[in-house]
Amino acid sequence: MMKKKTRPAETVLKGLILFSALLSIVLLAVIIIYVVNRGIQNVSPSFLTTVTSARRGTKGIAGNIVNTLLIIIVSMVIAGPVGVGAAIYLNEYARPGKLVQIIEFATEVLSGIPSIIFGLFGMMFFVETLGLGYCILSGSLTLSLMVLPLITRNTQEALKTVPDGYRSGAIGLGAGKWYMIRTILIPSAMPGIITGVILAVGRIVGESAALLLTAGSAKLLPVGIFGKKGLFSKIFQSGGSLTVQLYLSATSESDFDTAFGTALVLLVIVFLINVMTKKLTSGMNRCSE
Repeated sequence: MMKKKTRPAETVLKGLILFSALLSIVLLAVIIIYVVNRGIQNVSPSFLTTVTSARRGTKGIAGNIVNTLLIIIVSMVIAGPVGVGAAIYLNEYARPGKLVQIIEFATEVLSGIPSIIFGLFGMMFFVETLGLGYCILSGSLTLSLMVLPLITRNTQEALKTVPDGYRSGAIGLGAGKWYMIRTILIPSAMPGIITGVILAVGRIVGESAALLLTAGSAKLLPVGIFGKKGLFSKIFQSGGSLTVQLYLSATSESDFDTAFGTALVLLVIVFLINVMTKKLTSGMNRCSE
C-alpha cells in the first residue's frame, strides 16, 4: 500500500511540462545568442556616445539613450504618485461597492488595450488638441496612461498582502489613518510597490508604437545643460527612444547593423532592470523580516 503507483497520464503530463520549460529556455537562449552575435560587433564607445551624422561620418545612439531616460523619468514622475495614490484610496479609504468595482474593472480594461490605441489617443489629444506637438512630453503623458493601471494594480495587491493586524494594532494604539498608512502599510508593502514600478519602467523601455505617434523620432542630443536649449527644454522637442530607433533602422533605413546594436543595448537594459528588481525586493524582504 505504501508503494507509489505510477500512472501513465501523470508521466506524460510531467514530460509535457518539462518540455515546455526547456523549450522556453532554449528559445530565450537562441534569441539572446543571435542578438548578441549580430550586435556585439556594432557596439563600441563611440556608438554609445555619439549620434548618427552623415556630415561627420558617425553612427551612434547617444541621443536615443538620453531620450529614453527622459521619457522614463517624466513618465514615472507623472504615473508613479498617481498610481500609488489611487491604489491607497481604493484599498484603504473607498468603501467596497459599485464605484470601486467600476474603477478596478476600468484599470483592468486599460491594461489590456493595445499600445497603438494609446498612441492614437495621445496623438489626437496631447499632440493636436493640447498643441504640445511631437515631443517627449507628449510621449511621456501617453505612456503614463499606459503604465498607470499596472502600477495601481500591483500596489493594490501589495497592500492586500499586509496583515489586517497591522492596521488594527496601529489604530488601537491611537495612530491616525494617514499616519498608519504612511509609517506601517507603505513600508510593509514597499517590495510589491517597487516591483510594480520597475515593471512599468520595463514596459516604457520596450514601447515603440505609442512613442512613434507622439514623441517623434529625432535622435539629437540636447544642447547645453542649464541654458535655454538645455536638458529641460528637450522634453518639449521631438525625441526618438531606443525602440523607435531600432524600428526605423530595421525598416525605413535598412541599417541592420544599427538595429542589432540597439537591440543589444535594449537587452542589457532589460537585464539590468530585472536584476535591480530582484535585488530591491530581496533586500526589502530581508529588512521586513
